[in-house]
Amino acid sequence: MRRRLSGVKEWRVADPWFLSQQLYRLFCNAQLKEIIEFPVLKVNAQTFETESIFHSYVRPVLNPVLTNFCIELTGIIQGMVDDEPEFKEVYQNFLQWLEKEHILKPGVNFAFVTCSDPDLNYFFPLQCRVSEIEVPAYMKEWICVKRSFTDIHPYTWPDNISKMLEYCELKPEGDLHSGIDDAKNIARIIRDLAERGVVFKINGFKETHF
Repeated sequence: MRRRLSGVKEWRVADPWFLSQQLYRLFCNAQLKEIIEFPVLKVNAQTFETESIFHSYVRPVLNPVLTNFCIELTGIIQGMVDDEPEFKEVYQNFLQWLEKEHILKPGVNFAFVTCSDPDLNYFFPLQCRVSEIEVPAYMKEWICVKRSFTDIHPYTWPDNISKMLEYCELKPEGDLHSGIDDAKNIARIIRDLAERGVVFKINGFKETHF
């Protein structure tokens, strides 16, 4: 029987949409990290159904050859990025998708949801600096699902997505460390937590200076 989770501050956010994003599968060498997969799900914050998906692989520029470590971790092989657009083009395609989905219309409320802070506090701003792109204001704050767990008795900070799925009594779907599969599993996690009574809040903020 499911336990109803408690201890979450009542703070309403993201009507009508969550944007589930998983950007940590972006490092292809130890010297400089570049995004190589960019997945985002548009999730209705009332029904928790996924309404649209943006997903693109990204061709790294500064380090175009993927390392064995990167390939083994992410499952992304060289041929999956060689003919893909560079990040600048992927980012423009992403902005067009946001416009098409009416996310950026005045008065529309939404929040990005990530597994942990580094996705939008470090990796995305670093890539934006490399690609000479300004980080938009709406990507300087987000919902960190890991931090949401610290508000829930008796849970503490979960190590990873697998542990969160275990806490929520959900079976993993897809491949671990696949960006798109991880984004889908995050969407399942926030739906499960909402069904248990969790009300999410913005709890992550950009602190890096690039």
